[in-house]
Amino acid sequence: MSAADRTASTPAAAAARRYPGPDPARSMRALVLRECRRVTRLWTQTILAPVVSSALFILVFGLSLGSRIKEINGFDYDVFIVPGLIAMAMAQAAFSNNSSSLLQARNDRYINDVLASPMQPWRMNLGYMLGGVFRSLTIGVSLGVIALPLTGVPIEQPVHLIVATLLLVVLFSALGVVVGIYAQSFDHHSFINNILILPLTFLGGVFYSIEILPSPWQELSHANPIFYMVDAIRYGFLGASDVNVGLAFGFTGLVAIAMVAWAQWLFQTGRKLKP
Repeated sequence: MSAADRTASTPAAAAARRYPGPDPARSMRALVLRECRRVTRLWTQTILAPVVSSALFILVFGLSLGSRIKEINGFDYDVFIVPGLIAMAMAQAAFSNNSSSLLQARNDRYINDVLASPMQPWRMNLGYMLGGVFRSLTIGVSLGVIALPLTGVPIEQPVHLIVATLLLVVLFSALGVVVGIYAQSFDHHSFINNILILPLTFLGGVFYSIEILPSPWQELSHANPIFYMVDAIRYGFLGASDVNVGLAFGFTGLVAIAMVAWAQWLFQTGRKLKP
């Protein structure tokens, strides 16, 4: 028997085959599955409620105001507002999902199990972000299935729409991770959502074109970061935008990269995560 055969037949080698050791990829899959199950088990709150509320916005604003506001930038009013409402619903879902998940994990101390796993920090970051991406895309697709046949919204630029959607959900998923790590209570999570994200979304051109605004409100709208994200989504649907398409996509991409890098830094350093 050769030396290699004798080594392979030792008790240590047999134990290594029986217990192959930690698998970071398997740990990340378990984390992603847990986050997705968290969404599906509470689907009436996590999916149904946002879809119903956004659908009501479309019905109330689109059908009621559509008879008074004939067109905006050459599109029927109900067609014009659908892309912004879908973007708003996806952004809020991605943020709320991850911020509440990380906050709960820290408060209940089961974040320690994630930190003690063999996952690298980037796998932890990706695992949590995919939970928010899953929830937001589920809501976006559901709203599209309802709104597109109802209003006749076209999809003029499908590739741009896919890119803009991915940038949006990744950005707000990463933002949710950051806020969930820093927040000390659910009041902090609600404050960011209700006082910062929601008002900026409503003022980001969801229900109107900023071209109809007088000065200085039109110039101030260009300082709203969510305006560029909504505009990128609208371009994917309608093929028209209020600003240069490259600027909208470039700005959204830069903010998304910055948020992902911030979340990665928090997992890499363990800041606010480790006791």
